[in-house]
Amino acid sequence: MTVITNPHVLTQDILDRCARRAPEYDRDNRFFHEDFEELRASGYLLMAVPVELGGLGLSLAEVCRETARLAYHAPATAIATNMHVYWTGVAADLYRSGDRSLTWLLEEAAAGEVFAAGHGEGGNDLTLLLSTSKAEPVDGGYRFTGHKIFGSLSPVWTRLGLHAMDTSDPANPKIVHAFMPRSTEGYVINETWDTLGMRATRSDDTVLDGAFVPDRYIARVVPTGFAGADQFVLGIFAWAEPTFSSVYLAIAQRAMDLAVAALEKRTSIALGGATLAHHPMLQYTVAEMSLALEGALPHLEKTAEDWSNGVDHGGLWPAKLVATKYHAVEAAKRVVDLAMEVSGGSGMFRSNELERLYRDVRCGGFHPANAALVHEIVGKTALGVLAEPQRW
Repeated sequence: MTVITNPHVLTQDILDRCARRAPEYDRDNRFFHEDFEELRASGYLLMAVPVELGGLGLSLAEVCRETARLAYHAPATAIATNMHVYWTGVAADLYRSGDRSLTWLLEEAAAGEVFAAGHGEGGNDLTLLLSTSKAEPVDGGYRFTGHKIFGSLSPVWTRLGLHAMDTSDPANPKIVHAFMPRSTEGYVINETWDTLGMRATRSDDTVLDGAFVPDRYIARVVPTGFAGADQFVLGIFAWAEPTFSSVYLAIAQRAMDLAVAALEKRTSIALGGATLAHHPMLQYTVAEMSLALEGALPHLEKTAEDWSNGVDHGGLWPAKLVATKYHAVEAAKRVVDLAMEVSGGSGMFRSNELERLYRDVRCGGFHPANAALVHEIVGKTALGVLAEPQRW
């Protein structure tokens, strides 16, 4: 499959402006309002929406390419906007498969609604599959109560994707997936976002207190645990893991490019005035960076291409998706660490872009799936026990 980058989605002028604003957003811990409006006007937020519904119809592989281009210039902007884009990607895949249950989401996105992710919960290490939040069935919908952390796009979302547990039948608990309109009563956004990295995302907490979501915005009601990973839930992982990977590998590529450019300019009296590009140990370190990227990038591309082309990996898909993100983030952290190592101390300064990239890349491990869940999914898949009930 040939991945085509649409020049009308992200022009170089847009990317350059996002890059110039990125350090300001980080320094001020400020949401990327200017970036967001420019990207909205460009059609970037609709790139996964099918053409016939008003979007650009890009596949997962193509979206990963665009996401990486943006992340290379402005990582926080890329990771935050991705929280909207991946919802449209999930809905678009269902639409193309003949499942029209989320066509409304695509239509609302095309009309300007902004979707966000509200899945993070303290004490819940089985993201999407269990929940510490409560979904109470009532006439015409559900009432949601709970505390969501790492909520994305807090200043601008108009539809918050969330999940909670319905235990009205204790013997048959369910996970309820819903999209809460911003006009809903019964929730507050607490401005908690003051973090190590990815500061421009403004991913604040959302506290739900009996917030009512009508049936029209209930996306799925499925069993708890891995048994509830239907095409909708799997689709969330399919669009989130590779796009997250794209962001963090773009950070790594940018860090390596900065490090290489610096080594090609800095001279050493120990080398008789030659540049540090001639230093054997630094050559080795740069090679280590390249080797890490050479392994992780093709892995990401293969996973995204397979999903885009409908390759049937059956029950192996969950493991393949989380493994892709795990390898990407681990490789990205190593590359940025090495870039800092060869920076000669300049990377310590806030004025150096490497300092911000060093902090941003740390956030990769906090995006689902975390290392513990990755190893659980991969291990259980290899042993053939992924869908079995939890045994504690």
